Amino acid sequence: MTETAVATAPKQPVVTEGSRWIALYVLCVGMLMIVLDATIVNVALPSIQDDLGFSQSSLAWVVNAYLISFGGLLLLSGRLGDLLGRRSVFLVGLAVFTTASLVCGLSQSQNMLIAARFAQGAGGALASAVILGMIVTMFPEPREQAKAIGVYSFVASAGASIGLLLGGFLTQGISWHWIFFVNIPIGIATAVLAWRLVGKDRGIGLSGGADVAGAVLVTSALMLGVYTIVKAADYGWGDVHTLGFGALSVALLGAFVAREATAATPLMPLRIFRFRNVTGANLVQILMVAGLFGMFFLGVLYLQDVLGYDAIETGVAFLPVSLTIGVLSLGFSARLNMRFGARATLLPGLVLIVAGLALFARAPVDGTYVVDVLPVMLLLGIGAGLSFPSLMTLAMSGATPSDSGLSSGLVNTSLQVGGALGLAVLATLSSTRTDTLLADGEGRAEALTGGYHLAFIVAAGVVTLAVIAAATVLQPSAAVEQEVEEANAPALTEAA
Repeated sequence: MTETAVATAPKQPVVTEGSRWIALYVLCVGMLMIVLDATIVNVALPSIQDDLGFSQSSLAWVVNAYLISFGGLLLLSGRLGDLLGRRSVFLVGLAVFTTASLVCGLSQSQNMLIAARFAQGAGGALASAVILGMIVTMFPEPREQAKAIGVYSFVASAGASIGLLLGGFLTQGISWHWIFFVNIPIGIATAVLAWRLVGKDRGIGLSGGADVAGAVLVTSALMLGVYTIVKAADYGWGDVHTLGFGALSVALLGAFVAREATAATPLMPLRIFRFRNVTGANLVQILMVAGLFGMFFLGVLYLQDVLGYDAIETGVAFLPVSLTIGVLSLGFSARLNMRFGARATLLPGLVLIVAGLALFARAPVDGTYVVDVLPVMLLLGIGAGLSFPSLMTLAMSGATPSDSGLSSGLVNTSLQVGGALGLAVLATLSSTRTDTLLADGEGRAEALTGGYHLAFIVAAGVVTLAVIAAATVLQPSAAVEQEVEEANAPALTEAA
C-alpha cells in the first residue's frame, strides 16, 4: 500500500459507545429486509402466476430478475462504498430498494413486476454489500466484533427460513402484493435511523479506484454468470446456450482480473486475495451455500408436493432452522470463535450440515415431521449457526479500512453465486431424476422423492468438499494474525 493510499484511507465513522449496538441492529434490519426478499417471493409465486397470467417458464423471471441484478452488482457496490462512503451507498441502496418494492406491489403486468424486481435487486446489492464493512469498522475490538458479526450472521443465514414463514402468512392472509408493501415502512424507518445513528464515513474518493472499464467488466461478467447459472436448469448444462454464455462470462472475468493487475487505480485491488483465509473462506462459503440453498428450495417442494403442507405450514416447518441459528449466532458462536478460533468452530459446523443433508436424503414418501424432518432442521440450524459467523470472521480477517467495503461485497457475492449455482445444479439433477423415475412407471410422489434424494446426496457431497477446503486451506488464528501483520508492515512503515 502506498503513502497516498494510507493517507486517503476513509475516515472511520464516529459512533458513540451507546449508539453503536443500536446502529448495528438498524443495519441488520436493513439486511434482513433484503435477505427476506430473496425467499419471501417463493411461496407467493402460485398467486402471482394466477393473478398476472405468467406461464411456468416466464414465472421464473420474478426470481431471476432479482438474482441477476443483485448478484451482478454486489462487488461493484462494495467498492463504491469504499470510494464514496459506505453510509451514503447504504442509504441510496435503501431508497432504490424501497421505491422498487412499492412498484412491485403496485404491478399489474408481468413486465412491470419483472422490471421492478430487477431494480429491487440493484438496490439490495447497494445496501447489503457495505453492511459488513461498516460493522467491522464500528467494532474493531475482536471480542465485540465477534458478537457483532454473530448478529449479522444470524440475519444473513436465518432470513431465508423467516421469509418462507412471513411470505406464507402475507400471501394467504392478505395478498401477494403485501410481500412487497411490507418493505416500505421498514425501509423508511431503517433509512431514518441509519441517517441518525450510523456515523458518516468519508470514502477514499473516486481517484482511489474510479476504474470504469473494470466496473463494466466485472458487472457484466457477474450478471452474465448468474444469468447462465439460473437458466441452466431450462437449457441443460451441455447446451450451446449454457456453454456459450458461460464461456463469455469467464472470459469477461479473466479480462477484469487482467485489468485490475495493471490498472493504476483498480476497482478491486488484487491485494485483497493475498490473505489465505480471505480467499479460502469465500471458497468454502460458495460450496457450503450451494448445498444449503438447494436444500431450502427442494425441501419446500418436498414438504408441499409430497407431504401436502400449505404455505404457512411450510414456513413453520423451517422455523427450527432460524431459531437454532439465532441461539448460536447471537452469542454462543462468538464465544467459541474467541476461545477456539474461527477455523476450529467452522469445521464441526460444516460436518453437521453434511449430516443433516445426508439424513434428508432418507426422508420417505410418507414421512412425518418429527421423525424425518425436524432432526434435519436442527442439524442444519446448528451447523449453519456455527459456520456462518466463523466464515464472516475469516472472510473479513484481512480487511483494511480502505478495503472493508470491497471485502464485504466479496463475501456477499460468493454467497449469491454459490446459492444460484447450487440451486441450478441441484434443481436440474432432481428434475432429471424425477423424469427418469416417472418414465420407469413410478408414481408421482415416489418419483419426486427420488429426485429430491439425489439432490440432497449431491448437496451433502458439495458441503463435504467445503469441509476438505476448510481443513486444508484455512489457517488457525495465530497464523492469520502473523500473516496480516507481515502483509501490513510495508504500509505501516511507509505511513510512518
